[in-house]
Amino acid sequence: MREEWMEGEGVGVVERLDPEVRAGPERRRFPAAYKARIVREAEACRGPGEAGALLRREGLYSSQLALWRKQMRAGALSGLEKTRGRKKDPDAALRRRVGELEKDNAQLKRELRRAETVIEVQKKLSEMLGVPLESGRNG
Repeated sequence: MREEWMEGEGVGVVERLDPEVRAGPERRRFPAAYKARIVREAEACRGPGEAGALLRREGLYSSQLALWRKQMRAGALSGLEKTRGRKKDPDAALRRRVGELEKDNAQLKRELRRAETVIEVQKKLSEMLGVPLESGRNG
């Protein structure tokens, strides 16, 4: 915060920082449609200084315009849209589903081993007590 004093009257004027101002710089990102529009407008500029006025009005640099022109020549709009970061993995959903199924399979195997253990204990107990087991299965 900076204070400025007016001469003679002793009245202080205080400048306050805008709370919306970011602490650090932020990279600007431009959609492909915007880039294409600016390139078309720049190509339409015929008079001296018109392209410069366009760049000043839009807050752009001439190097950005040159890069966008080059990208348009190389691949039209597809060359203008840069995607940053990791590429999307087309097999991610499949791998996630396989992982879920493997987890379910392991859980079912544990439950099956427990059930088989209970059945074995019941068989041994019925043999010791002499009580015949009624089998729900044929065999």
